[in-house]
Amino acid sequence: MISIKKEGIILSETDLDFENDGVLNPAIIQEGNTVHILYRAVRRGNYSTIGYAKLEGPLKVVERKKEPLIIPTTDDEIHGIEDPRIIKIDNIYYLTYCAYDGINALGSLATSTDLIHFEKHGVIVPLVTYKEFYKLAECGGHLNEKYKRFHIHNNIEKNPNKESLLWDKNLIFFPRTIEGKLTFLHRIRPDIQIVSVKNIKELTKEFWEDYLLHFNEHILMTSKHEHEIGYIGGGCPPIETKAGWLIIYHGVHDTSEGYVYSACAALLDLRDPPKELSRLPYPLFKPELPWELTGYVNNVVFPTGTALFDGRLYIYYGAADKRIAVASVDLEELITELLHFKI
Repeated sequence: MISIKKEGIILSETDLDFENDGVLNPAIIQEGNTVHILYRAVRRGNYSTIGYAKLEGPLKVVERKKEPLIIPTTDDEIHGIEDPRIIKIDNIYYLTYCAYDGINALGSLATSTDLIHFEKHGVIVPLVTYKEFYKLAECGGHLNEKYKRFHIHNNIEKNPNKESLLWDKNLIFFPRTIEGKLTFLHRIRPDIQIVSVKNIKELTKEFWEDYLLHFNEHILMTSKHEHEIGYIGGGCPPIETKAGWLIIYHGVHDTSEGYVYSACAALLDLRDPPKELSRLPYPLFKPELPWELTGYVNNVVFPTGTALFDGRLYIYYGAADKRIAVASVDLEELITELLHFKI
C-alpha cells in the first residue's frame, strides 16, 4: 500500500460575496517554487466563478485575490464556471472548465499567456442530446447501460420541460503535444474518453459526429475495481514520467449511504496514451477526515491538480465540495507500486 500524507486544508470559503459558500476543485500550475491556484469559488445559490491564490512552495499561501479572476460572460456558463484544470504548452496556458447554464454541464476552453487575461473559446465538446448521442454511438457497438442511467435518469428526467444536452465534463489536456497533436481527456459518464487533434478548430460538429459514430474506440478507461464501480472521471492533468503518463483520476462507489469519491491512479503509455499500462486496485486516498466526510457533498475527495517538490507529489483536491486540501506522496514510490499491477 502507498503511504499518503494528508497535508490538510489550505483554502476555505470567506465572507467575500463570490466565495461565501465554498471553494473547491482547483486548477494548479507550478512554475519553479510558485504554485498558482485557479479555484472554483461558489457563492450562495450555487453560482461559480474562478478565484485565484498563489503559494510559495507546496503549502504556504502568499496571495489571494479578493475578486474573481474569471466570471461567466456567455449564456452557456451563466450559472457557473466550474472545476477548472490548467496546463501550459509552449507559452500558452490552456484552462479547461465546465460551463453550467443551470441545466447543461459542458467542457469549455480558455487560453492565456499571462494568467491574467483569458480568451474564451467556448464549449469544445459535442453539443448533442442523449438521443442523438445514443443513435450515433450504438452504430459502433452496444453501449454500457450506465450511459442511459446517468443521462436519461439523472439529467433529462430532472428537467422534463427543458432541453438537456449530453453532459460532458472533466475536460483535461495533456501538458504537451503527442505525435504533433493536442490530446485531451473528457468524461461522458460512466467512462473516461480521449481525443487527439492537430488544432482546436478541428472540433466541429462533423468531427464530433464521426467521433461518436466510433465512440467505443475512444473510451480510455472504464470502472474496474470496487471503489470506482459506480463511474470514473478525469482528475489532474497527466504527469509525464519515464514509466508512462501518470493519471490521478476520481473513482465513485455507489454505496447505500450515497456516492463516495476517491482519488485513484493509473499509468498510460507515453507514445500511445489510449493504451492503459497499469492501475492501482485500491484507492490512492479516500474520504476519511471530518472535512472530507461532511460538506456541501459528503464523502468526497476530488483531485484536480498537482505540484512536485523534492520528489514528492502534492495532490490538490476538493474536500466534500466545500474546501481545498492537499495530500502528498513520494512519486517514485507511487510509480513503483503502479508497476506491480501491469495490465
